[in-house]
Amino acid sequence: MNVPAPADPPPASAPIPTLTLPTGAPIPVLGFGTYKIAPDDTYEAVSRALNIGYRHIDTAQMYGNEAEVGAAIETSRIPRDEIFLTTKVDNSNHEPERAAASIQRSLNDLRTDYVDLLLVHWPLPTLYGGDVTLPWPALEDAFTGGSARAIGLSNYERKHIEAVRAAATVAPHVLQVEAHPFFPNADLRAYAQGLGMVFEAWSPLARGRATTDPTLRAIADQLGVSAAQVALRWAIDRGHVVFPKTLRRARMATNIDAFSFSLTPEQTARIDTLNRGESGRTGSHPATMNRL
Repeated sequence: MNVPAPADPPPASAPIPTLTLPTGAPIPVLGFGTYKIAPDDTYEAVSRALNIGYRHIDTAQMYGNEAEVGAAIETSRIPRDEIFLTTKVDNSNHEPERAAASIQRSLNDLRTDYVDLLLVHWPLPTLYGGDVTLPWPALEDAFTGGSARAIGLSNYERKHIEAVRAAATVAPHVLQVEAHPFFPNADLRAYAQGLGMVFEAWSPLARGRATTDPTLRAIADQLGVSAAQVALRWAIDRGHVVFPKTLRRARMATNIDAFSFSLTPEQTARIDTLNRGESGRTGSHPATMNRL
């Protein structure tokens, strides 16, 4: 990968609102996701996002683009403590020693000595003897050792979270799961938030479905914004942390501008009617996901 020489840092932009993690640290409520961004495109995409004003970047070992994310952050010249960086332990790395080694590799690839948030990517209840707690001690070690400022779970359902909490010395700080207007995942959100966990919603635009939905587009027309902005604002109003993905600069700019308007109660109620329950899910189900 050819990485340009470090440039001057981009000018400061209006700060994105934050929530407070159980650790007391802030987490920006809107970030930039890198799922399914090819490594060859990742450096440019993350650099563009940082230049626009994003300060929360979400990646994962599974995505295969941590090195490019790290290069973009390093060459941005933005102070590391101004960027909230998340990665996730891959499905093939659940055994404790493999988990620990993979975390160090991620830090090396990301060119940093810590991540702001480290997650287990999937619970994998049909693998590893059904032990969904298996990698958790390695995350606790990363947290207590300072290489992860917060730790949590991705795609874990309530029974999986309960198993981890029963075995944990450090309770999970964050839950990241699929959630959007067609699949709000409200019961799991209420459970996690009731435990004090920050709730993150991946695929907040339902893999693009939100951009063409007639209800969201009609509300967007009323407000003079995009349907994506409406879906993101709805999620943020519900207490979600979101990180939409796009390679297009114009869409990055509109997505980050989800705070210049408000939804009325009537508009929010119309969006709530889009809930399709389990049939609205777009990704794998945590109970059956078994890809290594």
